Amino acid sequence: MLDFLFLLKAAFLGIVEGVTEFLPISSTAHLLIVGDWIGFDAGQDKVYEIVIQLGSILAVMWIYRQKISDVCVGTIKRNRSDLFFVRNLLLAFLPAAIIGLLLIKYIKQLLDGQFMVYAITLVVGGLIMLWVESRPEMAKHTHLTDDDLSHKTQRIEDISVKQALVVGFAQCLAMIPGTSRSGSTIIAGMLAGIHRKTATEFSFFLAMPTMIAATVLSLYKYGSYLSESNLLAVVIGFVMAFLSALLVVKALLSFVAKYSYKPFGWYRIIFGLIVGIWAYNLV
Repeated sequence: MLDFLFLLKAAFLGIVEGVTEFLPISSTAHLLIVGDWIGFDAGQDKVYEIVIQLGSILAVMWIYRQKISDVCVGTIKRNRSDLFFVRNLLLAFLPAAIIGLLLIKYIKQLLDGQFMVYAITLVVGGLIMLWVESRPEMAKHTHLTDDDLSHKTQRIEDISVKQALVVGFAQCLAMIPGTSRSGSTIIAGMLAGIHRKTATEFSFFLAMPTMIAATVLSLYKYGSYLSESNLLAVVIGFVMAFLSALLVVKALLSFVAKYSYKPFGWYRIIFGLIVGIWAYNLV
């Protein structure tokens, strides 16, 4: 017999994943915390989380399908611009791939699932975001003059080796629960001199190899937990994550072309304080 309330919760969490995955507010924190608040239990939550995250990344790949196709063809033809694009992604991907394989297991053992850790990292991340966006030079990221354009990296293909590595090492911070992969890479890119919208797009492209690799590894480890009892919930969550991510990615690119990330910084602080109070009362 179908449990419609259970499937409704699965759909809701799928939307939460799709909405938060590419916003700088930590999708993992939202999935864990909101899932606990609504009493969602997929039997093996890790599998559910893995599969719906794949739905989000496939949404971004669909949005940028033409760009991905063009880069693949251009790389084969050894087009200079496309080769630089691929180089930048590889350079940014490697730090998290190497450090993640070495340390992620130990970091998760120490910090994963501790709600107070999420509360602290949400607040600290929000404060950092507000500080970065309050710097005088960051105001130019929103309203650029022709003179400013020469001082900001406007295209992913023009990102330097140093900038790509800065973003790559910043992505390693996402191994700390509640930090946000997108938040750390976007803010690091902006600090490195990449224009806000370009840094955001680069973060999206960097998510593709990073999250696909993480998904394959996680499915290898936890795939056996996928069963008939939770399959429908997983499928519903996947579809909702895919559809909601389609809407959010387009909206975010339009937003950052005109505005700063300050609203997300304030959101992180408020949500982090709420989680902190809740976690403290649990003790």
